[in-house]
Amino acid sequence: MTAPTFKEFVEKHPSIKFFFTGGKGGVGKTISAAAIGHYFATQGKKTLVASLNPVHSLTSLYGQDIWGRGVQKIEGLENLWAVEVDIKKKIEVYREQLTERITSFLKWADIPVDPASFIEIAATNPAFEESAQFDTMTDIMLEKEENYDIIIFDCAAVANAIRLLGLSKIYDLWLGRMIESRKEALSLRVKLSFRKDKIKEEVEKDPMMADLLRQHEKMQKAKAILNDAEKTAFIFVTIPLALPIAVVERFIKMVRAFDIPVGGVFVNRIIPRAVAEADATEYMKNSFKQQDRYMDMIHNQLGDLVSAYIPLYSTEVLGVDGIAKVCEDMQKFKPD
Repeated sequence: MTAPTFKEFVEKHPSIKFFFTGGKGGVGKTISAAAIGHYFATQGKKTLVASLNPVHSLTSLYGQDIWGRGVQKIEGLENLWAVEVDIKKKIEVYREQLTERITSFLKWADIPVDPASFIEIAATNPAFEESAQFDTMTDIMLEKEENYDIIIFDCAAVANAIRLLGLSKIYDLWLGRMIESRKEALSLRVKLSFRKDKIKEEVEKDPMMADLLRQHEKMQKAKAILNDAEKTAFIFVTIPLALPIAVVERFIKMVRAFDIPVGGVFVNRIIPRAVAEADATEYMKNSFKQQDRYMDMIHNQLGDLVSAYIPLYSTEVLGVDGIAKVCEDMQKFKPD
């Protein structure tokens, strides 16, 4: 079964607004995200490319200072903006909220313990940073949705991306349990109190419950978008080598397990036959022969998902003009 091309896919699903690019490190996720952004911008769509990768590349790719400056208009192309997400501010907000919640809980439970050690343990948990990153991503999705026609997220290496997107399911379950636990605790406090009217009044104004309910509502909105095949598509990027192919194949299953729609696979860095034949070195001959083997693997294992092929270029892809070439090849290039 032949997969629809990227152009055919987006024409068939015109309501898709959010694209995610992911794959093994170094396969061309950022270039693919930029090419998708270029495609929509030239179609007259107001487009935002957002980097979630801790090692940002958009500044170098566009040749424009983007880091730490919020959303920036990309020079040289109408309808295109970019942002390199900085989660430091979100982490500081998280730490402040955590301090307030733990201090409030210990006071409420009448536990005379210094909260500093609890706060430090929670804030240094690896999931703390991922949660902040996920929260920042959902902020962009929900707050920028009305400002842009298309939003493309350039994710980190695929394992990080899967954990990040998978938080929509895990975080939602956690919030649901936290809300139920808080309800039980507040209900018990009312039952055990001699001044029930006063306690009921405090319970109704409980800031922790209000915050949990706000977070739960936000998570429900983000989850609905992430799981909607008419709003979201995850594009995997690979190159014709065994490990990147295996990584994509494995993580496609994981993305689907989280009910996130897969929008296709881009195969990057393909050596054109004309280039291989023009270069008589043994290395090039062997590389091209090896590529044939891996292209067969891609067609056998991912063939019904491959929606674009991108050739290997003789020079580094840089600037709007370089991205324009990738965008053109993404639509037209076919391996020999």
